[in-house]
Amino acid sequence: MPSATVTLRPPHGSDGGAPLVIATVHIADVGVAQAVRTVLRPPSPKRTPGLRHADVGLAAPLSGGGRPSPNLGRVVLIGFWDDDAAVDRFEADDPVAARLAGGWHVRAMPVRRFGTWPGLPDEVPTKRATEYTGPSLVLTLGRLRLRRTRDFLRASAAAEVAVCAAPGVAWATAVARPPFVSTCSLWESTEALSAYAYGDREGGHPRAMAADRARPFHKRSAFVRFEPLSAGGSLGGQNAMTRPWPAVTTSS
Repeated sequence: MPSATVTLRPPHGSDGGAPLVIATVHIADVGVAQAVRTVLRPPSPKRTPGLRHADVGLAAPLSGGGRPSPNLGRVVLIGFWDDDAAVDRFEADDPVAARLAGGWHVRAMPVRRFGTWPGLPDEVPTKRATEYTGPSLVLTLGRLRLRRTRDFLRASAAAEVAVCAAPGVAWATAVARPPFVSTCSLWESTEALSAYAYGDREGGHPRAMAADRARPFHKRSAFVRFEPLSAGGSLGGQNAMTRPWPAVTTSS
């Protein structure tokens, strides 16, 4: 993964104006002590101007084996922000951002959601089809019902096997700080993502969705697709991010 930040296009909303919200994902290998420190004291809207909501957890790299194990030294921060300026201030001045600066990061605009999540505006479209079809960031976000943990892990294992074998997936990881659970995946195109998510009714992901509809795993959950606005940095070691992403690297 190139170390320089790649800007794809200026931030914009569905009407051509400012985005409804800017989402960020920061992932970094910081060591166990710093990871624990970050998980126990993440950024909060009260202390961080322009931050609407943040979730933080330890990464559990997806390998296709169906049993992701937490990487105790790799931390993931997912944030929703008022605008780019708020992210700029955070990355320039916040000690948590400094801790994560050696990893990988992305800024993105939501283009489609299913479900609700703090910091995510209700105005984000819910239709499955979107005009945007390029490289995509996908976040699944959930507050797990602890009594459903066993069934959730069983369904997630089948989905993990499927996603790691899916054409068009560039990289993926699970994230956890129970009851918060999440996945972050990068896709070469919306078509590839849709084929994985909906193409095979007997596939791991459709079956997991069906099980959730029948008896929800989460108290609150959201599936959100994003258009990346900029991305940069790198990750090494286990679950390394070595392939260039997004595939499109020209600004407009």
